[in-house]
Amino acid sequence: MGKRDIKVGVIGFGTVGSGTVKVLLNNAGVMAERLGFGLELAMVADKDTATDRGIDIGGRLVDDASKVIDNPDIDIVVELVGGTGIAKDFMLAAIRKGKHVVTANKALLAKHGDEIFREAEKHGVQVGYEASVAGGIPIIKVLREGLVANNFVSVYGIINGTANYILTKMTNEGGEFAGILKEAQDLGYAEADPTFDIEGIDAAHKLTIIASLAYGIPLSFDSVYTEGITRITPLDIELAGELGYRVKLLGITKMTGGEVELRVHPTMVPRDYMIAKVDGVFNAVHVQGDMVGDTLYYGRGAGDLPTASAVVADIAEIARGINAGSSTPAMKISANPPKLKSMMDVRSMYYFRFSAIDRPGVLSAISGIFGKHNISITSVIQKGRKAEAAVPLVMLTDVAREKDIRRAVSEIEALDVVDHKPFFMRVEGTGE
Repeated sequence: MGKRDIKVGVIGFGTVGSGTVKVLLNNAGVMAERLGFGLELAMVADKDTATDRGIDIGGRLVDDASKVIDNPDIDIVVELVGGTGIAKDFMLAAIRKGKHVVTANKALLAKHGDEIFREAEKHGVQVGYEASVAGGIPIIKVLREGLVANNFVSVYGIINGTANYILTKMTNEGGEFAGILKEAQDLGYAEADPTFDIEGIDAAHKLTIIASLAYGIPLSFDSVYTEGITRITPLDIELAGELGYRVKLLGITKMTGGEVELRVHPTMVPRDYMIAKVDGVFNAVHVQGDMVGDTLYYGRGAGDLPTASAVVADIAEIARGINAGSSTPAMKISANPPKLKSMMDVRSMYYFRFSAIDRPGVLSAISGIFGKHNISITSVIQKGRKAEAAVPLVMLTDVAREKDIRRAVSEIEALDVVDHKPFFMRVEGTGE
């Protein structure tokens, strides 16, 4: 039987929507050659039909998403509206109409993905979501297909370009967080409200999806330990460098003791690690499989065309399945998924920065509290000497349990020689 052209409807004609339309139109010929059939843009829906996007789509632009969802000729509906409200309604409506769906909406999947995937399975349709994690990097395909023969030891990475841009500028130029954030906003790398990026929420959405794929656990956004980068200072960046590390906001999921860790936080990584060298708005994901070993995937994590590339890859994959009469489950949750590890039971090395009064006995008092809680100190740096004045005191610990670290911090905070709240940051790998 001959392969037919597949008709596509797009809901949302913003940055990613415009990019997706450009890819479908501009690269139609090369895709048809590779696929053996065409991907036809049938309709685009957006409330704003007046703005010139610089793309001629003829009379295919409409102002009502239901015209796309209800169109019997459309095979695949692409949701690029964003958010977790009306976007969810569009996705479920399309699925219930028997349409395959594609989305770049990580927040929607992280919070409501279980419901969406259940509905898709019930109605026998596919959900494509490659563009929801790491933009143009095909990490979903890697986890689902390329490394399907592996048990995953760990998956971690830089999965938010805004935070990485800020930390890179702080590292290379020594600027303060607030000033670099303003610069990132002026350049369009950060939103007017940057909360999702700088507080780690966007990375937690993406990590939720990665962890479910890697370990077969239900989508668990509410269980991700999430910490942002707002307390990182130029001094922390400088001291990390002296200790042989660079600071990155990482999303980390790994299997330890038969339980899955789920955490997003600033992390010190050895500066000779490849992921430590990923700068600016670029993303990178490191995957360790029990058979393949260590692999690293690098590229642009955002932007209209890189993200659109991933959207259209999903469209093409689903279109192949339509013509072949086959499909692959979008997300397979294990019948007996592993338990999630409490953040309090996570073990890591730690970096501490104290503001401590420079007087005899201070170091021994802090060290004594650490020792009482089974925490070993491997390095100490004291910046400046000012008798009876608060100076930065930095310590690097050996591997310790989060619960013990929190208990020690509570006791150290109560010391009259410690000024301000101590800052600590987790450390992965081994520095120089």
